[in-house]
Amino acid sequence: MELNIKRFSELGNQELYKIIEARINVFVVEQNCPYQECDNKDQNSFHLFYQDQNQIAGYLRIIPPGISYKEASIGRVLVKKEYRREGLGFKMMEAAVTFIKNNFDSEAVRISAQEYILNFYQQLGFKVVSDRYLEDNIPHYQMICKL
Repeated sequence: MELNIKRFSELGNQELYKIIEARINVFVVEQNCPYQECDNKDQNSFHLFYQDQNQIAGYLRIIPPGISYKEASIGRVLVKKEYRREGLGFKMMEAAVTFIKNNFDSEAVRISAQEYILNFYQQLGFKVVSDRYLEDNIPHYQMICKL
């Protein structure tokens, strides 16, 4: 399995297609949550993904400071069903935080985390910094990890 981190402009057509397909399959189909997939943040983001042969095993996007929040951000975190419970989510998040430390002038990373997975992010050093709120009708919390 190969780790890739690419700017939007560096993604090939097939890579972009597979990323969008994975995001829709997990967030729209699996979680039964229609949401605005194309939010005009991808073009300014870095796309971190593990590729296993010709499919996306895990994915997240790294959003520079000043786009979603004043801090750098990580979003659209997913691991396809057949790759879950293997530690891939931790590896991706650790790689993303390291990338942010090395490439951005940001004192922290801010995320919008679904309630059911708070423990996962807390194990990575993220702390809840907001009250519970609904995003796309799913309970979320803002979380921050100091760098």
